[in-house]
Amino acid sequence: MRHLAYLLVLAGCLVSAIWLEPVLKVNVLRRWRRLLLTLLPVVVVFVLWDLAAIAAGHWTFDPEQTTGVLFPGGLPLDELLFFVVVPVCAVLGFEAVRAVLRRPAGDE
Repeated sequence: MRHLAYLLVLAGCLVSAIWLEPVLKVNVLRRWRRLLLTLLPVVVVFVLWDLAAIAAGHWTFDPEQTTGVLFPGGLPLDELLFFVVVPVCAVLGFEAVRAVLRRPAGDE
């Protein structure tokens, strides 16, 4: 079970934030193009950063706490999911605060 530690933390983050979508009707997941445009630069920059750090020997991942699924360059699947899950949770949180305060988004 230890090899799922990273995924369990990510699942906990997602479960903690995903309820905001239906309860507060933040429509983050429904506006998937907007979300994709938000995520894409973050994912690209941090994947490149991690790959450079891995190649330089500055960054490693404990194989006992990750799934063992590696992408070229040694980037674990778990880390790639981190770069998607955490920003999605952050956007859900931001939009939830905006919804509660009744502040319009720039495109509304």
